[in-house]
Amino acid sequence: MQEKVMYLWVYKLDCLGRSTKKLIELSEELQERGIELVSIRDSIDTTTAVGKAMFKMLAVLISERTRAGLESARVRGRKGGRPKKDRKDIEKAFKLYDTKQYTVKEIEEVTNVSKATLYREIRKRKSKKEIV
Repeated sequence: MQEKVMYLWVYKLDCLGRSTKKLIELSEELQERGIELVSIRDSIDTTTAVGKAMFKMLAVLISERTRAGLESARVRGRKGGRPKKDRKDIEKAFKLYDTKQYTVKEIEEVTNVSKATLYREIRKRKSKKEIV
């Protein structure tokens, strides 16, 4: 009796994940479950040894392209990530917090500093005081 083979068909690999790590993790999980991956646009079929090798090589190329793109952006003076919160807003939030007259929700609304940012900054301030 023939064993049934399951396939996951995708148009392009980048539909599956944005990072090499995620693609590799997904391919390993698919392999454990006995599911073969076929990418139409990338001409990859993991039912063959060549397809498996091509998948891993393509994952490395994606990683290299990402790294090169980030480096190119840095050279042009661009920085990734979220913009930092204005220090004046954080100081204003500290003042309101220290009065103990406002709830954190009220402080968020007045200063546009999120609860997570406020508590993170309070922890930083507290640890600086303990060091000094």
